[in-house]
Amino acid sequence: MSEALVRLERTDGVLVIEMNRPGRRNALDRRLTDELSAAFDELDDDPTLSVGILAAAGPVFCAGTDLHEEASPATDRGGEYGLVRRRRRRPLIAAVEGPALGGGFELVLACDLVVAGAQASFGLPEVARGLVPTCGGLFRGPDRLPSVVAAELLLTGDPLPAARATSYGLVNVVCEPGQALVEARALAARITKNSPAAVAASLRALQDVRGPAEALGWTATDHAIAAASHSPDWSEGTAAFFDKRAPRWQR
Repeated sequence: MSEALVRLERTDGVLVIEMNRPGRRNALDRRLTDELSAAFDELDDDPTLSVGILAAAGPVFCAGTDLHEEASPATDRGGEYGLVRRRRRRPLIAAVEGPALGGGFELVLACDLVVAGAQASFGLPEVARGLVPTCGGLFRGPDRLPSVVAAELLLTGDPLPAARATSYGLVNVVCEPGQALVEARALAARITKNSPAAVAASLRALQDVRGPAEALGWTATDHAIAAASHSPDWSEGTAAFFDKRAPRWQR
């Protein structure tokens, strides 16, 4: 029987959800998405749970969608990766060690709070492959970061180091490498001591406030996907990645 791609740990009302595909840099395929979605269902539906922490095994938090997938895997309840479009009932903290790239960064952007090891980084490298971010990065990036910094990430594809991300308010806590999960547990404990009803109501209000902008963001994302997918660069970038060569863009 194959090893689970998501490992769960419960402690004092906190559910740690750990992606466990380190050999593939925790790239998000169909199976990992389904296991993540089931874990987020458990977080939302179990009344004994108060807070979730999304973490990852290995030196890379998540490299994004597995390029063997035709599109970012999604589930009925959670949307892409089982999380990106989910209306959650419990707060979720991202505990990031190493790079969070593409869909990996979009997972982080779907969380409420972020704890990062000092060597963590965040990036949207899709333009280097002839693609565009499809899972919220086009609008959640500018929502969480200054517009010029979001534009830098989206247009250059270059990563943002944890220290710089913290200075812009993307990261709540930056810590020594290897300590992100420890610090995320401490942050979760600060939440669990509060009224569950008040925390849930506050989270719902945050989601309600963001709702109209998110709806516009998804429409804009659909338009960007349609425009980019009509270019031969859409397939050339992925082909170049698998061929381990520089892409030959149409000019």
